[in-house]
Amino acid sequence: MATKYIFFTGGVVSSVGKGVTAAAFGKVLKERGFRVAVQKLDPYINVDPGTMSPYQHGEVYVLDDGAETDLDLGHYERFIDIRLNRVCNVTTGQVYAEVIGKERRGDFLGGTIQVIPHITNEIKRRISLVAKTTGAEIVLVEVGGTVGDIESLPFLESLRQLRSDLGRDNTAYVHVTWLPYIGATEELKTKPTQHSVHELRSIGISPDMIVARSDTPVEEDLTDKIALFCDVEKRAVIPMVTTPVLAEVPLMLEETHAGEYLLERLHLESRKQPDWSAWKRMVEETRKDKPEVTIALVGKYVELHDAYMSVREALKHASLALGVSLHMNWILSTDLEKGKCMDLLEEADGVVIPGGFGSRGIEGKINAAHYARTNRVPYLGLCLGMQLMVVEFGREILGTDKVNSTEFDQTTPNPVIALMPEQEGVIDMGGTMRLGLYPCVLQPGTIAANAYKTDEVQERHRHRFEFNNHYRQVYAEHGMIFSGQSPDGRLVEIAELKDHPFMLGTQFHPEFLSRPNRPHPLFVAFVRAACEKAGIPFQDPPFDFDE
Repeated sequence: MATKYIFFTGGVVSSVGKGVTAAAFGKVLKERGFRVAVQKLDPYINVDPGTMSPYQHGEVYVLDDGAETDLDLGHYERFIDIRLNRVCNVTTGQVYAEVIGKERRGDFLGGTIQVIPHITNEIKRRISLVAKTTGAEIVLVEVGGTVGDIESLPFLESLRQLRSDLGRDNTAYVHVTWLPYIGATEELKTKPTQHSVHELRSIGISPDMIVARSDTPVEEDLTDKIALFCDVEKRAVIPMVTTPVLAEVPLMLEETHAGEYLLERLHLESRKQPDWSAWKRMVEETRKDKPEVTIALVGKYVELHDAYMSVREALKHASLALGVSLHMNWILSTDLEKGKCMDLLEEADGVVIPGGFGSRGIEGKINAAHYARTNRVPYLGLCLGMQLMVVEFGREILGTDKVNSTEFDQTTPNPVIALMPEQEGVIDMGGTMRLGLYPCVLQPGTIAANAYKTDEVQERHRHRFEFNNHYRQVYAEHGMIFSGQSPDGRLVEIAELKDHPFMLGTQFHPEFLSRPNRPHPLFVAFVRAACEKAGIPFQDPPFDFDE
């Protein structure tokens, strides 16, 4: 069959939930037997988010092939349980770099380079690559930002052209908007939605479906009004009320028959009856009152929780599988340096230090690692968190606070963490780290091996620095186990302490491979250890929602 495309645009305000909506639609369509993939079109001029501050755009989500992408790709992979690739995130920077590169090589034979057709053709080419590289039968494409943003116009123009290129029967447009609530009159207003649809139609795109986001219930008279003024069928106006349980969104879509409507629009029929039983059990379990485990996340961007989106979700997945409720204490690492927030650290049943870059707040994270080690509190270090666990332990066993990583102190006499040899001389910051999926061999009998229940795993990486092998022997003599290594034994991928309930760090990012119905084994092992330390009852073995 011809590849079908569903294009998602946003109206009224940004952060309206297009990413979650697109991911939920992908899940709905996969449940009906179709191979799906999702692509994010980001209008910013950065080549990718890899060099952007998390304050700007949330976490950087890394794929198997090493692509540094938007956090929405995490939603796509988690909800639909698929593996995406680098063509699934396109930025204005990538598009213009490609076109300008061709112009410099003379590929356009002296022609004048214009937004139409050259930029739009490149955008369409990149959209076409998704089906070719993933084998998807239905490709969902989300345009970042909001209709009316000047930087998104080339993307929207490309989507308009694609209806002509691909045919009306192979394309559908879904517009996700926000219904503001006016407290003074106690009513939801549809006028902003009407204006955003008018803006969209003015550039040649008429939505086939409108997803009306709201914090309060949307009555039928409002959906009828939206249908009338925005020229869509009544059943194509989908109310989507905010829910604290993200996994509930696909079920909400299912109740509105939105998936069936889109399949009709694309002249497709379901290949199988959707089976939501396992997903419903998972959502029901999420809503139950359960014993609460408290996990402290110590980071430098904790004011914006999206900076640690995948870590938070992985902790939720593990907690849910163990039948406990997750409470997170978000601790700013710079506060710990000043002696603040110790109460939040001390009341936690487990401590997580996630990845990051730069020297700000580093000593606060080291303080957190010291607290976890000396008080035998379960600790999970991710990438930088593993490196700082090594630094803190080194200061203890070597008897000097001069132990450090060369990332933060290039003159340290004890560089227990150092730049990878292949990173020496690298000048460009973007896309030059050790990125993507790499194998890791596990040492039998360790915490890591017992958690994974296998001999070798593959995990996603994003780092420039590594454990300095000159210190392996002295660390091993004092009780550090290198429980995961690269197949050639050269790189330390997992380190753990022998005489500790659970103090383990990974050079990779296990959070990127955790799924709602298939939590990552290291996160499960960590949360289990936190429950055991605090005497919190938990489900053992963990729930298997697919049974």
